Parts: sequence; structure tokens; C-alpha cells
Amino acid sequence: MKRILLSLLVLMLSASAFAQYNFTELDDALKQNQKLLGTDIVAMIWKGDSLIYKKEMGEFNSKTQAPIASCSKWLTAAVVMQFVDEGKLSLDDKIVTWLPEYKKYFKNYITIRDCLSHMTGIEDEGSFLKRILQRRKYQTLEEEVNAFASREIRANPGTDFWYGNVGLNIAGRVLEIISRKRFDVLIKTKLLAPLAMRKTSFSNLEGGALNPSGGAVSTADDYMKFLVMLMHKGKYNGVQILSENAVNEMMKIRDKPEQIQNSPKSAEGYLYASGAWVMESKDGVATTLTCPGLFGTWPMIDFCRGYAYIVFVKDLLGEERANVHRSLKAIIDAQIPGNCPAQ
Repeated sequence: MKRILLSLLVLMLSASAFAQYNFTELDDALKQNQKLLGTDIVAMIWKGDSLIYKKEMGEFNSKTQAPIASCSKWLTAAVVMQFVDEGKLSLDDKIVTWLPEYKKYFKNYITIRDCLSHMTGIEDEGSFLKRILQRRKYQTLEEEVNAFASREIRANPGTDFWYGNVGLNIAGRVLEIISRKRFDVLIKTKLLAPLAMRKTSFSNLEGGALNPSGGAVSTADDYMKFLVMLMHKGKYNGVQILSENAVNEMMKIRDKPEQIQNSPKSAEGYLYASGAWVMESKDGVATTLTCPGLFGTWPMIDFCRGYAYIVFVKDLLGEERANVHRSLKAIIDAQIPGNCPAQ
């Protein structure tokens, strides 16, 4: 009886939260762009302590598990910040402290901060296809990261931005060394399990190297829990998963427009923080962060208006889809106003 009453209460609260907003225009926009976005879609918005919008289209629902590609980077950056919270490393630590191989190749000055912001200066593979082919050579993250050490230096660390897998995978390997655990095990223990993200995993069932930059699978429900935690400055269900200082650090802009040498079309015009793109900002700090993945999933937090948003799909993300997401945000912002600065 108690469980039934609790379920009814949750339903009543959810219905009340939904009733405060008119998302008819958002419904229409999603329907009009369904094929473009990927046919199978889950769209969710969380405001404050409540889910205020949920739309399931095609064969996807909020519990459907799918690869999330570069949305993985945000998760990896968060677990790095947990280690910073615990005093086990600093963002200004040099990676050669744990990866002496890099000293052999005169890469002494790359920091953890550089790794989280794609500013290591190490030559990347470039195209997505080249990255896939390159990664197939490695059986472990250790092998891959050690191989990065011998690559050419494109620029001095911290001086230019090149979006790719190098930095976040180096950071993931450093965490493996500190924790003496494989990356998929440690992120599950420290971040995914405390957030009850039970259907999210970095494990590679097909074998090969783990990929902190793009190897996660997740669900709309699971990833929304992560977004809600960040939106509430590190707290989830009354538990402080990340310190408020850590979340604030993740919101700081790390590059300048003239430093950007390579970025995906879906993020053109954006600057970068730590593990996520800056859609809107004020005084060098993000007010809206996003972390789109190659397969089309688009998570976002508008800290100023106080909402988290995700469109969860499985399809390749093109520039026209990025434009759709920007238009969807404008529709949502009209329903959730605030004195929010434009970038």
C-alpha cells in the first residue's frame, strides 16, 4: 500500500510539473525534425527537482541503451575532478609524473588541465575513420596512451585546441595508474554507481582498448542523472558526488577563438571548458554547456535558467542537426525565461 501511495504521489507531482509549461511548439518541432534527428528519439527536460518534459518517438524509450560517443568525455572529465577533490592529483600536475614515457619524447609540460581541454599539442589522427582504424591496433588503454608519447608535437601545450581523443584518454590512463584499476571499473565505482546509472558502461565487450573519450553506452534516463548532478553543483539525491568547486572549475572556458585549430561542425563557434562545449557564457564562465556525440545524442545544461536537456538518438550527427538543437533550445528558453547573457 505504501509503495502504491508513493507511486501515485510521484505521478501527481510529475503531472503538476508538466502542467506548468506549454511545450506544444517543442512537440511540433521534434515531430517535424524526427527523420533528420534520427527517427528513434527520446527528449527530456529536467527543471529544478522535476522532470518537466518527456517525449519518446520511434523505437527508443528512456531506458534504451545506445553508444553515446563523445558524450563520454563529460563523464570522464567529471571523474577526473573527483580525483582532484580527493587530493590525488591537481589539474596543473604534469602527466610525466605518471607517464615517464612522455619525458623521453620531450613532452614534459603537458598538464592534466591541457588533457581535459584538448590542448596537449600532440598530433591527432584527424578524421573519425582514421581514429577508428588507429584504435584497433591497441588492446589496452595503456598501449594506446604510451603510443601517443612518440607522436609529433603540433604545438606547445596550452597554446592551441585540437578536438580529439588524445587528451581525455591520457587523463583516463592517469586515473588507471593512480587507482590501480581499469578505467571502466573505476568510473563505475566512483561516478556511475553513486548516480545509479546502471545501464551506463565503458566496458568494451568486443575487446580492445577502453575509450574514455568516446566508448560509453548509456540511456536517456541515466545520462539525465549525470546532468542533474552537475546542474545542482555536484549534488544528487542529497549526496555530494562532486564538490561545488569542481563543478565551477568545469564551467571555466579554457581556450580562445584564435586557438581553435580543429573542432567538429556540430560545435563550430563554441569555446571549450573541461570535457564539454560552451554554448553561452559570461565573464569567462559557461552559463550553458553541451557535449554532443557523433551518433547524435545532445546533452545540455543551462545553468542560468536552471534546466537540463537531452535528446537521445543513435545516428550520425551532422551540422544541420546541430542547427536543429540550437532552435530547440530557443523554444525551451521561451518557456523557461531568465536573465541569461548570450555568448
